[in-house]
Amino acid sequence: MKYVSLLVISLISTVLVNAQQQLTLQDAVTAALKNNYDILLSRNDSTTYALNRYYSFGAFMPQLNGTASAIWNTNNQQLKFASRVDGKDSLITRNGVRTSTVNYGVNLNWTLFDGLKMFATRERLIEQETLGGLTLKAQIVNSIAAVINNYYGIVRQKELLTAIDKTMAIYEERVQLADKKLSVGLGSKPELLQAKVDYNAQRAAQITQQSLIAQLRDQLNQLIGFKQGSVYEVADDTIPLNTSLQYGEFANKYEDTNPMLLAAKKSIDVANLGVKEQKAGLWPTLSFNSAYNFGKTNNSVVVNQNQPFYNQNKGFNYGFGLNVPILNGFNTRRLIRLAQINVQYQELNYEKQRSLVDVGISTSFKNYELQKKLLEVENENIQLAEENVHIAFERLKQGVTTYLELSEAQKSLQDAYIRLTTAKYNTKQAETELMRLRGDLLK
Repeated sequence: MKYVSLLVISLISTVLVNAQQQLTLQDAVTAALKNNYDILLSRNDSTTYALNRYYSFGAFMPQLNGTASAIWNTNNQQLKFASRVDGKDSLITRNGVRTSTVNYGVNLNWTLFDGLKMFATRERLIEQETLGGLTLKAQIVNSIAAVINNYYGIVRQKELLTAIDKTMAIYEERVQLADKKLSVGLGSKPELLQAKVDYNAQRAAQITQQSLIAQLRDQLNQLIGFKQGSVYEVADDTIPLNTSLQYGEFANKYEDTNPMLLAAKKSIDVANLGVKEQKAGLWPTLSFNSAYNFGKTNNSVVVNQNQPFYNQNKGFNYGFGLNVPILNGFNTRRLIRLAQINVQYQELNYEKQRSLVDVGISTSFKNYELQKKLLEVENENIQLAEENVHIAFERLKQGVTTYLELSEAQKSLQDAYIRLTTAKYNTKQAETELMRLRGDLLK
């Protein structure tokens, strides 16, 4: 009866699973490209670089500014002049003197020569835009690798859950067999209890496995931008493997394809242009200046007879300005030296990144070869372990073996399943890492 109930539950679960949305790896990668936060942040930085490059032409254009002002004053004024002919002081007082002043103008400043700094700045912004694109590509490659590992992590745990489900029937039948033997006086209560304990342990393992799959699904949801709690089933039932990779395909063939290395190399170019910008500070700066100004003043009352009631000025002027750096506390030299140190830093960082990629490819390929060998061994072990469980169970039915022997055979089968799925997953991880280091995850 219990076996029938278990079968019904299994069938219902299968129907529910089939009713759930199927998520393929391509679907997950597509969602990550659209929603992954790390990719979105990197894309935002890349857009910033592109915007700065687009407006870099502004360094070659003049600066044009307009000014305007209007002021109204009301004052009480008192003026005392020198002694008059009769020897008395001349004192004049006016209250409520209103004055209005209006000024406006347009000023132009155009840098004609700045030691070629404007050209170096524009070139640096162009290179920074390229750097932003490479950094974005590197982040996309890393995010895709994370999605692949997480996706097939779920597939791995699903394979283990399937293995547990397959062995549940044997544990169930073992309980029934122990119960029958006890009822006819051929078995013992400890054997039945142990069979039930082992069966419950498998049920607990099944529940734990389902929880682990749910946790991995939540992690995948975060990577691909799905809402937490989204329920779906990964479409793959097994982990596909490429077992024909060759070391020569990766060694010394990554410098022009690895986006992280390309970004590190581009950072050197950007740093060199920074040196050019700072060296421009050693040269004189030549600029063209021009302005048009208008101003007028109205006085309602004048205290001084020589003061006009109305005054207006307007005119146009232009000229050239030359600024020659002579001494600024050696600040320019300091900035040049700092820029040169940054170049050295970027060169060292490039060598470091190349060394890390070298080691990563070597280590990943060795691990890839190791896991392939383990996979071959574990595929054979699974067949042996399954046959061993079948024989042990039949022997138990015939009464020529003990529950302990069957229990050990079942434990060996479970361990073999774990080792097999681990070898598959590790092989896939090594394969993914090799493709990531070569930059092949994004075409």
